[in-house]
Amino acid sequence: MKSPWLLRFPPRPDAKVRLVCLPGAGSSASMYYPWSTAFSSDVEVCAVQLPGRGGRLREPPYRRMEPLADALAEVVRAECDRPLVLFGHSLGALVAYEVAARLRDLPGGCPAALMVAAHKAPHLGSARVSVHDLTDHDLLAFIDRLGGTSPAVLARPEIRALALPALRADFELDYTYAYRERPPLTIPVSAFGGTADTIVSEAEVAAWEPLTTGGFTHLQSPGDHFFLTAPEGAGMLSRMRGTLLGLAGTAGPEGPEQPGPLVRTDTGAAAPGARLSREDRVSHVRG
Repeated sequence: MKSPWLLRFPPRPDAKVRLVCLPGAGSSASMYYPWSTAFSSDVEVCAVQLPGRGGRLREPPYRRMEPLADALAEVVRAECDRPLVLFGHSLGALVAYEVAARLRDLPGGCPAALMVAAHKAPHLGSARVSVHDLTDHDLLAFIDRLGGTSPAVLARPEIRALALPALRADFELDYTYAYRERPPLTIPVSAFGGTADTIVSEAEVAAWEPLTTGGFTHLQSPGDHFFLTAPEGAGMLSRMRGTLLGLAGTAGPEGPEQPGPLVRTDTGAAAPGARLSREDRVSHVRG
C-alpha cells in the first residue's frame, strides 16, 4: 500500500540504497524534488511528507516530537529492506535523529547512516525560537529576515494561508523539544552547516560528534541556513553521493567523486521522475 508519508523522486524499486529526506520547518516534501536527478539510479530519494502540507494539507500537523518520531519510525521501519540513510534539514535534522534513535536496535542495522544539516546537536536543545505564538504579521517578518523564501511567495495571501498553520506547528515542535539521554548511535553521522548561518553556529553543528561511535564527518559550506538549496550546496551533495555510492558498493563510472567547495572538514571513521500534485508544487514558507 502506498504510504502518504513518502514521495519517491522517482520510484526506483531496484535501487541499492534508499535516502529518506526530512524537510525543515514549514516545508513540504517538494523541497527535495530537485534531488531526483542529483543521484545515480542506485539511490532512491524518498521525501517525507508531513501532515499539514502538500497532499496532506487537511491533516493536523504535529506539535510535539514524541508522537511524530514514533509514527515516522514505523513508516521508515517498513523501508529497511535495503541500506537506508536518513537526512534532515533544520528541524528535519532533529526529527531524523529521533527516528534513528528509535530504529537503532532493528535487525539489519537500519538506518545505515544519518546525515543532518543546519541544526544544532540535539543535546544542546532546540533552536529556542519562540515564534509559534506571534501574530501572522510578526511571524512573516521573522521568516523574511531568516531568508530562504521568496518575498513574492510571502506576498501571496493564498500561500500564506496554506503555509502558516504548519509553520507555527513546526516552530512549536522545535521549541518544546526535550532531549532524552541515551547511548550514542553506532552508525556514521555527517553534519553539514553554512558559514553564514545566523541561527546555527559551526560549533553547534560540530557538537553532533559525541552522538555516535560509528564515525563522524563535519562539513561547513559557504551559504546561510538554506545553503543546501543554493549552488553552494554542491559540496554537501558531492559528499552525500560518495557515502551513498559506498553503501551501494559502487564507485560510479568515473571513479570517486571529488568534493565541491568546502570551508572546513573534520572527519572521523569513513562511512562505508515522480510527478508532483498541485498541492505539492506549492512553494511553502520555510523556516
